[in-house]
Amino acid sequence: MYHTWMRYFTPSPTHHKLGLVCLGVGLQHGTLPTVGPRTLDHHVAVVISAGSGWYRCPDGTVTPVTAPALIWLVPGVPHHYGPDPATGWDESFVDFTGPATAPYTELGYIEPDRPVVPLADTASPRAAVSRIARAARLGNPLLEVETGAAVHELLVALRRSRADVGADGDPVLNALARDAFQPLSVAEHASRHGMTPAELRTAVRRVAGCSPKDYLLGIRLGRAKELLAGTELPVSAVARRVGYDDPAYFSRLFTRRVGMAPVRFRDQQGRAVPGGWSNRIPDPGHPPTIVNPPV
Repeated sequence: MYHTWMRYFTPSPTHHKLGLVCLGVGLQHGTLPTVGPRTLDHHVAVVISAGSGWYRCPDGTVTPVTAPALIWLVPGVPHHYGPDPATGWDESFVDFTGPATAPYTELGYIEPDRPVVPLADTASPRAAVSRIARAARLGNPLLEVETGAAVHELLVALRRSRADVGADGDPVLNALARDAFQPLSVAEHASRHGMTPAELRTAVRRVAGCSPKDYLLGIRLGRAKELLAGTELPVSAVARRVGYDDPAYFSRLFTRRVGMAPVRFRDQQGRAVPGGWSNRIPDPGHPPTIVNPPV
């Protein structure tokens, strides 16, 4: 005996240009029938929140599935899975596609080579699925855009809910972020962790989907933008504060990655900041508290 609810959508070509579109959503529980063997032309995220079962890989290998867990179904890969017939399971699924699936895969949010992913919990992913289910009501004029936006949210929630990601984040990334503004090479960062540069690259790419150099650069440039927009520090001082001893190199790097020189960025953002310049350096760890005005 099982219970099932599902809806399917057909987004227009214009909606596909948004990057991700939702093709379907479902909520099911109980002793569900076996799925497959079959092959799809789109992605499906199957979130198992209770119960257990199995997943058969194309090579015939059977992987146990124990909640909380995620089953990735990717285009062109045969799959075959189902719950334990004695206990069943609770699942929610979202079918989706779009050009943004490629960068999400490159960044490690979608893992074609890891069809069964243990999760720490399913609360956040199921909340994203619930938003899709609510948006799926008949007559909703925002259906395709709402559900597509929720797929982005779902991918982030699934990434954050992985069992191999601690509540406080990844310790290697935390340490890199802490030391990001020190003028250290990737090899020196690796040495601080007792790793080789290759081991550090593998560890960072696994959790952040990019190289250590790009991860550090993103943090440094973000901080540089804050200092340029929020203070009158000279560009040379901004460069030193974010880890670059050579202001000219910093300016070239900033220009190449941001698309404009630091002085132009300051000029552009400075005019856009209400109230003009501040004499306080922004602290990203302690943002201001926004208080609602009295009624």
